[in-house]
Amino acid sequence: MIATSARLLRLVSLLSSRPTWSNAELARHLDVTERTVRRDVDRLRELGYGVESVPGPGGGYRFGAGNRMPPLNLDDDEVFAVAMALREAAQGAALGADPAALSALLKLRQILPARMARRLESLDATVEHTPRCESPRASADVLFLLASVCRASERATLTYRDMHGTTTVRCVDPHRLVHTGVHWYFVARDVERSAWRTFRADRVVDVKPTGEKVDLRDAPDAAQLVSDTITRTGYPFFARVRLALSFDDARRLVAPIVATHESDGPDQTIITIGGSDPDQLAGYLLSLRTPLEVLSPDSVREALLTRLNTLYHANDAPRPEPEDPR
Repeated sequence: MIATSARLLRLVSLLSSRPTWSNAELARHLDVTERTVRRDVDRLRELGYGVESVPGPGGGYRFGAGNRMPPLNLDDDEVFAVAMALREAAQGAALGADPAALSALLKLRQILPARMARRLESLDATVEHTPRCESPRASADVLFLLASVCRASERATLTYRDMHGTTTVRCVDPHRLVHTGVHWYFVARDVERSAWRTFRADRVVDVKPTGEKVDLRDAPDAAQLVSDTITRTGYPFFARVRLALSFDDARRLVAPIVATHESDGPDQTIITIGGSDPDQLAGYLLSLRTPLEVLSPDSVREALLTRLNTLYHANDAPRPEPEDPR
């Protein structure tokens, strides 16, 4: 069962999606009792929503004509910012092919003032996107449920499918959601293992709150935990490299989500970085365009030297003399 505030938003969305709902239908969609639905309707009315009762067998509810939503007081810049955020989400930056952001954007555009609609239309006509990453994306429903249990500090049962397709059910104490720019990660304490874990949100099959509150006094830095997990276990191959940069400069050049960093004096930093194979890592290190030393393994050092020798010989051949046009 989702938190009350989240459930009220879901109830508003349901009432907006069609003319009438029976009490039983709303209870089934919200996974609550019909009595809870009646209490939630009363709360919406107190907040200014014009919810009307529908007479007849079983009863039901609907939004009154012209009363579907209370006024939303946003200025032009705020409306534009919301529309742009929804547009970006609909393009796939956060939710991939999930239709929730696109649906919300279409509803918003139907009620925009003409001047704002024209601004968005001009943007649509002039902006293009490069091809998007086709990696799996978490659905809005899953992110919503994960965020709800995190906010409520409520123990949950998590059904999770790992990278090999194996599905397990775990009891977890939710902590935070972390977005790396590519994937969403769910950070939680695995109760059975008594250890903090990270879960890819797009691999979460289901999450069910247990109703049991938890106190997470020993909660870690969620973003750092995700970063450490990715850089230490997310790749089949790792290398240690000394960069001729200060710790802060090294973190700016190689983001913490890509590698772990340790200071090696005022002007040097050692990074541990993962990759698919030695040659791929060698190519990435060359792209940094900064003095560096591969500490281990030898295979990465050899791959780096091979790339450098290939480039040297490809550019060391004498150029032919231009022909005399006479």
